[in-house]
Amino acid sequence: MPGRAWQLIQDAVAGGYRTNKVCFHWLLALVSGRTRYGLSKEEAAMLRNERNLFRLTGDDEWAEGVRTIRRLLDSAGRKEADTRVLLKELDELGEPQRAMILRHLEQFLDGPIAEQMWHRALSQAKREQMAGDRANRLWKFFEPAPLGLREQVVQQPNTPLGVYVRIVMATAVFLAATVHLGYMLVQGGRVIALLAYLSSIVGGYYGVRKGVEWRFRVLRRRAKDMEYGPPSASRSDGQPEGFAKRVDHRVDHYFAVYVPSGVDRELWLASTAGIRRSLRDELVEIYREKRVGVEKIDWLIRHRVGVVRRRWQAGTLWSYRGELATPLSTKAGTVLGLAASVAGGTWAVSEALLVAPLGAFFSTVLGLASGWLGVRAVLGVLLERRRFAADKRESMQTLDGDREALGQWRAKLADKPKDREMAVWLDCERKLVLDEVLKHYRLTMSNVIAHAFIEAPAPSTRRARVTGGPWRYRKYRLLAFLLTADGVRQLTVDLNFDEGAFRVRERSNYRFDMIAAVRVRQGDDGESIFELAIVDGQKISVQVMDPGTEVLQEGETPGAVSEVTLDASGLHYTLHVLEGIAAEGKEWLEHENRRGGERA
Repeated sequence: MPGRAWQLIQDAVAGGYRTNKVCFHWLLALVSGRTRYGLSKEEAAMLRNERNLFRLTGDDEWAEGVRTIRRLLDSAGRKEADTRVLLKELDELGEPQRAMILRHLEQFLDGPIAEQMWHRALSQAKREQMAGDRANRLWKFFEPAPLGLREQVVQQPNTPLGVYVRIVMATAVFLAATVHLGYMLVQGGRVIALLAYLSSIVGGYYGVRKGVEWRFRVLRRRAKDMEYGPPSASRSDGQPEGFAKRVDHRVDHYFAVYVPSGVDRELWLASTAGIRRSLRDELVEIYREKRVGVEKIDWLIRHRVGVVRRRWQAGTLWSYRGELATPLSTKAGTVLGLAASVAGGTWAVSEALLVAPLGAFFSTVLGLASGWLGVRAVLGVLLERRRFAADKRESMQTLDGDREALGQWRAKLADKPKDREMAVWLDCERKLVLDEVLKHYRLTMSNVIAHAFIEAPAPSTRRARVTGGPWRYRKYRLLAFLLTADGVRQLTVDLNFDEGAFRVRERSNYRFDMIAAVRVRQGDDGESIFELAIVDGQKISVQVMDPGTEVLQEGETPGAVSEVTLDASGLHYTLHVLEGIAAEGKEWLEHENRRGGERA
């Protein structure tokens, strides 16, 4: 982004920050991507007075770089310049100074040295095109920083106060009735009946304990069956919208992609329909908020789907049915305990009725009623607590697995490319496209008066950017324009940025007087469309900015994203060149040279 870079560096220089390194970048930002005659009068004056503005100190690598730039700029347009000495100085520079000079002085130089500089720049582009493990790292630039984990909120046991009051009252009445029956048996001397009565109490306690375990397993298994089973119409919440719809789409996408080997896709999707719905509902509940994009939890969805697939392959996806099956010992304990309680209680009550019929009757009725009410209330409380403990345990196990997956994903993204690397790789692609044009039309750089590029996103491509930076795309549509004495040569290519491969879509060439109009149509939604009209009715149209892509981040202002993206796309300079040709035709070249000479 030479335009934005030069503004920022110029502000720093105006504030007194003038080091050798600043001077180096100031010079490159001023001339980058421009011809020698493309500077305004003010810019040309600043370039002439640069030595007065910057006083080099010492002989570090930046000072050597500045001196090399100065000599290269001084040689521009001079046929008598000794290119061998200049190129030797350039080749002796270290990195990154040499690479940056080759990258940014590409168009500004002309004359004999321009051809040599181009060959060096092209060789550098071929070396750097896939450098830095680009094939395995570039995709990571488009992966957002993963959202931190959030623990699923497990529903706390919801037991009203009235239930506890009921338990206390029922327990008090039950104990009183039980003690009274025992007292009557003691008073009547019914020792054996008393022993049976005590055994009924122990058997009842044991049977209820085992019964709680049995009931919990049945309810838990039923709940898991509902979770894993196909969603019924009553469970469907209709067509999801917004964030829920995007999560739904991603969950369905990864389940369709992560099909276990050797399994029919339709069977897999039908069998996991309930799991998909449960997963979607869980993620929507945990992460649903205004500024959370589904792409930030994409890794989590992939991980969860991968867990389901691994459990399917291991045959453990429905293992909960076996784990929650009630053991025979639990069922036997429940039945035997309750049977002992009924038998002993019946015997004790019958003996108590012989001792005190009226008292035994009332105690039995109160004991049965209060015991029934108390057991039901206690059963509800215990089952709810068991449910909470099981949900919490499952939630923590899931969270531990998610935490491990998050660590692995962050480690995988640790070498995500910087925006600077993306810019270098894209610049290499531009040079290779330019080389393709030169080869096709059998031109050399000395035949080219000026060249310009437009970088536009290909349809349906992913994009990403850093704060303050332009949008970068995984797929580009590049338009290269070469101005020669015979007219304009244009090449349109589709670039797969991941692979560093491009496919030529269209080649065109037309005379200067064939250009009827050039404009950029900008919409209120941020969309920018470049249009080039030819006099025979043809129209070249390319979308440089997608509608609605200007998402502000901290410290950014409205319009900033569009401006830096258009600056990086080369649109401004391309417009300057093509608008001049559309207005003045071939004479624009002569006028531009004359204007440049006056500015120089």
